[in-house]
Amino acid sequence: MAITVAELVAEPQLGLTILAGSAGMDNRITWAHTSDLPRLWEWVTGGELMMTNGLSIPADADGQVALAEALMDSGASALAIGEKMHAPTLTAEFLAACDRLPLPLVNIPYPLPFIAIARSVAESSLLEESRRLRQTARVYDLLRTAGASEDHWQSLVQRLATELDSELFVVDRRCLHPWHPDGKALPEFLADAWAPSSGQVSLAGKNFQWHRVRGRHVLTMDIPTHANALLVVLPNSEPHPDAVVLLHAATVLGLQLSRIVLSLEGRHRLAGEFLLQAMDGRLGAAEIESRLAAFDVPPQRFLLASMAADGSTADDGDRLANVHIELWRHGVASASLKRNNRFHVVVPADVPDDVLVHCAGVDAAIGISAPAAVANIQRALQESLWALGSARANKLGVARYAQGPSWLGLTSFEEGTALVRRLLGPVFDYEQSQEGDLIVTLRTYLDSQRSWQKTAATLFTHRQTIIYRIRKIGELTGLDMGETSTVAQLWFALQIHEAMHG
Repeated sequence: MAITVAELVAEPQLGLTILAGSAGMDNRITWAHTSDLPRLWEWVTGGELMMTNGLSIPADADGQVALAEALMDSGASALAIGEKMHAPTLTAEFLAACDRLPLPLVNIPYPLPFIAIARSVAESSLLEESRRLRQTARVYDLLRTAGASEDHWQSLVQRLATELDSELFVVDRRCLHPWHPDGKALPEFLADAWAPSSGQVSLAGKNFQWHRVRGRHVLTMDIPTHANALLVVLPNSEPHPDAVVLLHAATVLGLQLSRIVLSLEGRHRLAGEFLLQAMDGRLGAAEIESRLAAFDVPPQRFLLASMAADGSTADDGDRLANVHIELWRHGVASASLKRNNRFHVVVPADVPDDVLVHCAGVDAAIGISAPAAVANIQRALQESLWALGSARANKLGVARYAQGPSWLGLTSFEEGTALVRRLLGPVFDYEQSQEGDLIVTLRTYLDSQRSWQKTAATLFTHRQTIIYRIRKIGELTGLDMGETSTVAQLWFALQIHEAMHG
């Protein structure tokens, strides 16, 4: 077992004395650490004897009391201060706070080197190191026997909790929801204290931090390889689990999550191949029904949601790459596809809008089709794309087809398709036969505020070529390209075309 504060103070060759906090003399010391930085508690992982030459000690009473409380909350076993060095006068309030907490306050006699104390702690920890190695081996053996299936997640968490004599929770630090759909929710007292509106405890910053919440020590630590996955540890007894073993436990959980995500990615690829064929009309209704059922999506009543990140369309797909994992984590069955910088997902019709928004992120725009059946999956795609265009144009986070505001004065994708065909149909027909670049030129021309020179520079084309192409568009459409009304109509048509075809 680790040495206690009382045992360390009793070693005659050190000459240590207790200044305050004698009620904590049974605290066990896992390590001795020296720091002269002002926020001393930020370097505590739990169980340390923190040693300072006094530069870390504030001069005022309030600052000294706050230091003692923060050290206690962080899990320090004791604070040791070198005498005749740089410490200010220790106030009566500080000594009283150490007695109240209790936090043992140790005096290091001058000129005893701090390394002598660290050596005594290290020598007494040799047996503890052997125990730590055996426990670490058992932790990794739990991963070996856990299996790769996502169904084994909670079993692994529970077995680790038993090994560490603690309650374990793996949550998303952004929303505090369980990271795995089968995971346990945080106890109510923690969820209340850490709710975004509470302002009591911040989960940002350090990746290994002890807190004191309603009288209980709680550890939060990052799980490697998974952004925002947070391990919360509630020890059941004293002494607390070893910090090194806890780091290995977090690694084991991270490896198991990686196994699960790898399995989900395989499923995601199958879903993408299926939806690509279904949306292109290459599958019959019976096949679509069978495949949707395999992904646990009701074939006769589903929604198709199209998503785009708010910003450059070039990285839309990357920013939404994990939506299918987020949906799985929140218990939502889905089949998804990334196509043309858009993320399309089929989900049960009863999934609330706020769940989709939560999984996609607040920066995403989402268009949702009307409830559909397998025979209408292509129409559902058109509806979701139209709703997405409406959401982006009206600066909405989410829009449902035929329920939100109109888009460019139009209320349905049929109206939009008819407008595109009427204005740009002759240009599309010409390009199919002549393999021209008229649509690209028109888009660039309008984006460049109708500047011949800027359009030519953007397309690396001679200015006269741009003038010829714009005139050709006028000939094909029968529109006067010098009229503002013509430009407005073509801009509307291009916006609709690009939204519906990505």
